[in-house]
Amino acid sequence: MPGRTIAIGDIHGCSIAFAALLKAIEPSPEDTIVTLGDYVDGGIDSRGVLDELITLQNRCRLVALLGNHEEMMLQARRGEEELEFWFQCGGNSTLASYDEEKLDAVPQAHWKFLERCRLFYETSSHIFLHANYRPNKPLANQDRHDLLWLSLRDFLPGPHISGKIAVVGHTPQLDGEILDIGHLNCIDTNCWQGGWLTALDVGSGQVWQVNERGELRG
Repeated sequence: MPGRTIAIGDIHGCSIAFAALLKAIEPSPEDTIVTLGDYVDGGIDSRGVLDELITLQNRCRLVALLGNHEEMMLQARRGEEELEFWFQCGGNSTLASYDEEKLDAVPQAHWKFLERCRLFYETSSHIFLHANYRPNKPLANQDRHDLLWLSLRDFLPGPHISGKIAVVGHTPQLDGEILDIGHLNCIDTNCWQGGWLTALDVGSGQVWQVNERGELRG
């Protein structure tokens, strides 16, 4: 029996919500879990989220996508200017989760995990990416900035040239509901600011949502 393909929206340091969501999903070795990026910054336990993701690799097929917050964290190693920019966007909360507010406190296993994150993922029916895309370009030709940074509030794309349904995060849906416009689903439902952490089984349409306290919706 083929496994499920399940996308998980922006986690932003909400480790309790993430653990509760995985408990509800119960991923099997046959399942593919696609995490859409933004694992760090915002909530109080980015370290715990990365630990959970690394462990999850042993339970199922994990496809971890890069978000703009991981991009900033990786670039913060380059120098003070990049570090300060990351701090302005929530990096201080991430380093605080390591008890010592310095980059040296981040374990090498976490850096290696972040370095391996992909920019996009594609199946026979869906495309997965963190932020946004240009409809007339194949995924391999997309601009990195669009994939990681471009908000749906600034540009709402039409159907992708592939004809596949896009599943994205990055643009928080403040009402806690998935944005579904047919050719695109945005499943960032603003967990760390009082909303929900959302998972979507793209095959069956089943949805799981958990709040920051780990409580399952509905």
